[in-house]
Amino acid sequence: MTPVSFDPVAHGVALLLIDSRARHTHAGGEYAARRASCERAAAALGAASLREVRDVSALARLTNPVDARRARHVLTENQRVLDFVAALGDSDYPEAGRIFAASHASMRDDFEITTPHIDLIVDAAVGAGAFGARMTGGGFGGCVIALVRADQVEGVSEAVRRALRDAGYEEPVISCTHAAAGAGPVR
Repeated sequence: MTPVSFDPVAHGVALLLIDSRARHTHAGGEYAARRASCERAAAALGAASLREVRDVSALARLTNPVDARRARHVLTENQRVLDFVAALGDSDYPEAGRIFAASHASMRDDFEITTPHIDLIVDAAVGAGAFGARMTGGGFGGCVIALVRADQVEGVSEAVRRALRDAGYEEPVISCTHAAAGAGPVR
């Protein structure tokens, strides 16, 4: 594991954590179904796991279109993580935001784990000027993370609150995250 240097304050950016407050569970079978789909895709490609598959074009050999979409999400998401790390290293926040957007679109369209509530948060944040936003976690509710310019924190936050209020959703909990040292012994 390689540490990634990211000093948002020094670069005038911020990460917003937006808790949708939507109740969700992974026990309903949908989470397990995604895993099973990925395992079937890997087996059909002769791999122990999708981590071993390097070429997205190999997915054309899959006969199950749902498994192919799920596998495409995993393969392309792995590359997006590497691209995001590079964008952070270059302090290229517009590119990092584009990667967030692509990640969310893949979770929505290929892995099918977002919800209209979560999609509304992402759309509202980006519509209000966020570089990008994406769902985080296992899906079917939960939180969104948005990369914004520091001077847009309040505007993006208010736009998200307004969009959810207008759609009849509960007000989200929005936190501006701050980098800190990792866990260590208490002295």
